[in-house]
Amino acid sequence: MSPTGTSRSARDTSPPRPRRHLRALALLLPLALLATGCSAESREEWRRGGLPEGASNYTDRVTTLWQGSWVVALMVGALVWGLIFWSVVRFRRRATDTGLPPQVRYNVPVEALYTTLPIIVVLVFFYFTARDQSEILEVSDSPDRVVQVVGKRWSWDFNYFQGGSGVADSEAVAFETGTPGEPPTLYLPQGESVRFVLDSRDVAHSFFVPNFLFKMDLYPGRTNEFELTPTRTGLFQGRCAEFCGLDHSRMLFNVQVVTPEEYDQHLEDLIDRGQAGQLPAELGPKPGLDDSRQSTLEGDQ
Repeated sequence: MSPTGTSRSARDTSPPRPRRHLRALALLLPLALLATGCSAESREEWRRGGLPEGASNYTDRVTTLWQGSWVVALMVGALVWGLIFWSVVRFRRRATDTGLPPQVRYNVPVEALYTTLPIIVVLVFFYFTARDQSEILEVSDSPDRVVQVVGKRWSWDFNYFQGGSGVADSEAVAFETGTPGEPPTLYLPQGESVRFVLDSRDVAHSFFVPNFLFKMDLYPGRTNEFELTPTRTGLFQGRCAEFCGLDHSRMLFNVQVVTPEEYDQHLEDLIDRGQAGQLPAELGPKPGLDDSRQSTLEGDQ
């Protein structure tokens, strides 16, 4: 009993303050972040912002844009959450409060702030994205190599060209073709610029190699082009990044980056196997059929 004759439990009717929970949360968050970055590989992945290890001349530009976007997003998130927690603590209901708090219709400085800041953020994002996009999509007049990528449901054809800057003024050397059951392998030379000419035989597809940090869509009746330089050798995975039908998930391919000498030797091997020139459209698997149904149809014919 207190000197006034009232027990402590009877007097203390206000809800517990949130400061204790906020302090515990502030201690747990850094520990959780440290626990997720123990290994060197994990730290490197965190540094890249979750991006795969790049293998093209676009790596630095795309990674910088990605990291900058995350920094801005985290800053905006920290500001918003900070204001939320500050409002929760600063304007929390107290035991001495009675009735509703003062009602404010508008606040001109605050309204100007939350209108102006998003516009500034969007403009900054737009500037850096447009700047990097114009640089990435720029093509040269004389690339070292030319490769035509033909998308089809549900695989890929690759035609290799030499000379010129595109399919129209280059000489077809060799080709490779694939099926959903046997994904093709696209060979590329390390350290040499490659012009990619993208065409579709049927519907919209998307040529995507995650390690190149780049993708571009393929449309029927329209040719898209881009150019990049593979920077390190190795085997990389590619896929279609545009839903194109029943077997979209099986529309895969491999990318083998080799030395220029090995690249030239691979073209000679394709020619020796009878895969010389450019693959005509009628030679590939018919659109809309996987490998098992394709073989059945060919047997019926």
